[in-house]
Amino acid sequence: MSIRAVQQIIQAKPVVEGAGVRLRRAFGFGETEKFDPFLLFDDFRNDNPGDYLAGFPWHPHRGIETITYVLAGTVDHGDSLGNRGTMGAGDVQWMTAGSGILHQEMPKGDPKGRMHGFQLWANLPSSHKMTSPRYQDVNSAEIPEITDDDGTQVRIVCGSFWGKTGPVEGVAADPRYLDVWVPPGQSKTLPVETYRHAFAYVFEGAGSFRDASQPLPVQTERVGVQGIEAVEQTGNRSLVLFDSGDEVRVQAGEEGIRFLLVSGKPLQEPVAWRGPIVMNTNEQLRLAYAELNAGTFIKHS
Repeated sequence: MSIRAVQQIIQAKPVVEGAGVRLRRAFGFGETEKFDPFLLFDDFRNDNPGDYLAGFPWHPHRGIETITYVLAGTVDHGDSLGNRGTMGAGDVQWMTAGSGILHQEMPKGDPKGRMHGFQLWANLPSSHKMTSPRYQDVNSAEIPEITDDDGTQVRIVCGSFWGKTGPVEGVAADPRYLDVWVPPGQSKTLPVETYRHAFAYVFEGAGSFRDASQPLPVQTERVGVQGIEAVEQTGNRSLVLFDSGDEVRVQAGEEGIRFLLVSGKPLQEPVAWRGPIVMNTNEQLRLAYAELNAGTFIKHS
């Protein structure tokens, strides 16, 4: 067994997306090789409705999968195929855009105005770029939760872990998506197969991720009534990118630590990326945007 060393710690940066949604991006455009098969990761935590209610109006996707995980508030969604729904706290939507889809996502917040969730983009291999679009909507109650003897809690959104399998299935990159809580003062070692790229995104508490010799501390903020201002005062969210190995070791601080642990098999394919469309060649990108302008973008009904 070998503990994965920490390759890099990335502080999520503020960006504005959609019609004016203020969020934090841990990685995105231009960083495809080290996160392969993942393309982008956003944290849309906010306590100020004015910073998120404009939402993400109608926009296209092709060649990727988008994974939305809501922790607080609600997100109304709809698409060009007639799908409609609302995601609530603990729910997950795994959308395979495939050959192309137009959709919108409109965050609403909870009764106190709080909105918190994550969106991850996963690349599709060339053989699946033009597959039929598909939704996997998962209610919170469907997601397996495991509590270990030391109090460590794991929600399994996708993939198999500790003998249980998450409800999302049939995803090309064979990802594993876990929501992990390690209690105060506890040390935990979690398996991650050597062939996978892996990262952890810390969003609650504090702790350190350890390689064979040296601890690397990660401290995250606790957002209060001031919302985004409190984030500025206490530090950004932290993403930990791991090197190779088959285990991740974390030491929780005095308040415990909660993080997403995400891993997947690299596709190792060329990436041609422009906005919400990700293909393998620039010619495929040009064709996609030409079809979008001509009204022939949607291939499956």
